[in-house]
Amino acid sequence: MRIWTKLAALVIGIGAPLHAETLTLASPDGRITVTVSDDGGLATYAVSYEGEGVIAPSRLGMLFAEHHGFERDLAITGSARAAKDTTWEQPWGERRLVRDQHNELAVTFAATTGPARQITVRFRAFDSGIGFRYELAEQAALQGDIAIVEELTQFGVGEQTTMWYTPSDEFNRYEYVTRSGPAGKVDDAHTPATFRNPAGIHFAIHEAALVDYSSMSLGSLRAGNFEARLRNWSGGPKVKTKAPFKSPWRTIQVARDAIGLINSDIILNLNEPNKLGDVSWVEPGKYIGIWWAMHIKDRSWGRDGIHGATTAETKSYIDFAAEHGFSGVLVEGWNIGWDGDWFNNGDLFRFTEPMPDFDLEELGRYAQSKGVRLIGHHETSANIANYESQMEAAFDLYQSVGVRAVKTGYVADAGDVVRVDDKGLRRYEWHDSQFMVGHHLRVVEAAAKRQIAINAHEPVKDTGLRRTYPNWMTREGARGMEFNAWGTPPNPPSHEPMLAFTRMLAGPMDFTPGIFDLRPNERPPVRADIPRGDPSNRPQTTLAKQLALYVVLYSPLQMAADLPENYEARMDAFQFIKDVEADWEESIALAGEVGEYVAIARQGRKSKEWFLGAVSDEKARDLSLPLSFLEPGKQYRAQIYRDGADADWDTNPYAIVIEEKLVAGGDTFAVRLASSGGVAVRFIPVGE
Repeated sequence: MRIWTKLAALVIGIGAPLHAETLTLASPDGRITVTVSDDGGLATYAVSYEGEGVIAPSRLGMLFAEHHGFERDLAITGSARAAKDTTWEQPWGERRLVRDQHNELAVTFAATTGPARQITVRFRAFDSGIGFRYELAEQAALQGDIAIVEELTQFGVGEQTTMWYTPSDEFNRYEYVTRSGPAGKVDDAHTPATFRNPAGIHFAIHEAALVDYSSMSLGSLRAGNFEARLRNWSGGPKVKTKAPFKSPWRTIQVARDAIGLINSDIILNLNEPNKLGDVSWVEPGKYIGIWWAMHIKDRSWGRDGIHGATTAETKSYIDFAAEHGFSGVLVEGWNIGWDGDWFNNGDLFRFTEPMPDFDLEELGRYAQSKGVRLIGHHETSANIANYESQMEAAFDLYQSVGVRAVKTGYVADAGDVVRVDDKGLRRYEWHDSQFMVGHHLRVVEAAAKRQIAINAHEPVKDTGLRRTYPNWMTREGARGMEFNAWGTPPNPPSHEPMLAFTRMLAGPMDFTPGIFDLRPNERPPVRADIPRGDPSNRPQTTLAKQLALYVVLYSPLQMAADLPENYEARMDAFQFIKDVEADWEESIALAGEVGEYVAIARQGRKSKEWFLGAVSDEKARDLSLPLSFLEPGKQYRAQIYRDGADADWDTNPYAIVIEEKLVAGGDTFAVRLASSGGVAVRFIPVGE
């Protein structure tokens, strides 16, 4: 544990008293150890894996605006232990059955000076990492409103530990290409942030059960040591609360190799069980939509002569969805408010008033007659005051026309969320503030009352609340496919294998894969006065990689994002999108390295068939993947969609081989991935 030495001296201090109390907690398999101490009057914790340091001794505590806090002169005055090993069932998800096996240690720290007060830090150790949270009981010294001005939680990761992250204090929220470098050179980062230390141990820092609290990012205190940075209210503290309260869980997933981070259920297990009761109405599925056409300027959201959300065009999309087995059709730009500078005029959106050329009631009826449902859309431009004043009526309208899922949007620069306070003053909040955490839950709860699911874009990050509110099905929270239409630069080849080990650790993402026209801005414009974007803006992938993303990047609402005519031009490849499921019995990460490549196998919950997806960065590579997930010795027809021999994302992205082979459980599956290439496979049991 030599990497601890320098940070330990800085945190605890030379000459600390020798009578410190120290407690330890081990994971069920004994590989992970948490050490908790009050040495020098400071509350600290440390984490190790198989005897190697992961988190050096790091501080715990909180500071309040009008009350004495918990930063020094602390002593451990009590502890309690527990253990749990249960299995629970997800209504939908990456796997149906989730095992929750952990050991628990609740440590009470009491102040030794000033007013009598105490705080409990509850630790849970799983075989794949740890979680801990603060619990503040009601007590005489902490009466009334409590304003948290700082959370003192630290993460001593080490200067030379490699870190993969997105910045947390820039305008575009979470939507940045993932950066990498020594942790000692990083100033601020969103979570999940992923690390690999000099001993080769991988770990990821995030949080779980973010409720009525500010989102946590990581701010550098000194090289290789981060502190929990909470987003503040406009003109106010970080968190407004009262005792008793519980903070979100701070999570540290730990594994020897990178894929161990993916094969973890810590975030879900640290959330409360389903609060909604019967959620059989929450239905995973695949959808298409009037969406990509706007990004490539075939259509527009507003009334400028190429409006996409018309009754006639929507019916054609419904017909295509019905013919090919899609359960939903998303329509953006259907309501009043999209004309002009909608980005800066969120108060103009009307969520119950369709455009004149869009008959919502007729389309709801038509869709249901075809066995399809409309997917609703609420773009707010992050004007929460305007949206919440109409939200209940908007969900009532959607319920009346059979909408079962709604995509919400909060397009605005970070820090420009509009809130109107109780004095009528216009305030500006951050997308990851306590205010927005509360807003998203208000949306989810209001939608649940109408049996409507939510897909949030420009959201607060996922922290596993889909377990508690299963209608919060998916969200964005990273650079999605749209950046390949107009982003400068577009998403690089490393983007998708990077997401698998970073953003996707938080939960499902509506990435919107499945683009078949890989050079969309090279087509002639639909109107001379509406030019297309820069031709260099295009998906930097092969066609086979687009198919593999349906397995690699999980979402229970999975979009086929391209235009129907582009699918009709390549029906052989489109077959995989039609066949692949969106809800899984089991998921297993098979191989991969952060930002380089990843291979994942998933078993369909309905069909019990297995699907495999693998994607690469700009490097072409040969993979040999064990088919250990298949039943040993049993034969399967493997329907394979792989890169052609001369495939290359830049020069020959459409080269694809579609073939069928017999394989057996326990075989090794060998495949070559092109530059930014991929492979998608469906395994069908022989004789079934």
